[in-house]
Amino acid sequence: MFTGIIGGIGEIRSVKQAGDTTYVIGTKLDLRDLVLGASVACAGVCLTVVEFKDDWFTVQASAETLARSTLGTWRVGTAINLERALRAGDELGGHLVAGHVDAVAEIVERRPEGDSTRFSFRIPEAYALSVASKGSVALDGVSLTVNEVQGNRFGVNIIPHTLTHTTFGTAKIGDRLNFEIDTLARYVARLLGREIGA
Repeated sequence: MFTGIIGGIGEIRSVKQAGDTTYVIGTKLDLRDLVLGASVACAGVCLTVVEFKDDWFTVQASAETLARSTLGTWRVGTAINLERALRAGDELGGHLVAGHVDAVAEIVERRPEGDSTRFSFRIPEAYALSVASKGSVALDGVSLTVNEVQGNRFGVNIIPHTLTHTTFGTAKIGDRLNFEIDTLARYVARLLGREIGA
């Protein structure tokens, strides 16, 4: 599990496609206590560490992960948000994020709003009812509060700190981001007999 509070921005150093796709990710995160098999959220996708050194680690992604996320578009030099897994006793600063991407969202608007930046996103219609005003979503691993919802579009405000310390700083209209609904919404839908995304 994660909190959606980004620890740093990593960079794709290599991509190897053979069976599953293998990525080497450069990072300034402190990896001294990392272990093989640890989980790291990479642009919001929970991936397993299969190798690491002081300033890089390697993960693998299956065809299912590539189909549901933006990982298939990653190239050498792509910048991605990174978060180490939540540990017992850690502060829960955002909301509980599983790292299980539901769909891909598209940025349809970006404009200044006070000191913040207003972003609007479009998601597949099948996920429209899973987003609620003042609820939480994760986009490329960042925990965000939804301001308003109109059909399959919703808006958020990104404060300057988040803009500076995540990939939202360089995000532009047309970019696609990994979208994860709030876990609570998933279980409420299940209790009501409605599968989200179906």
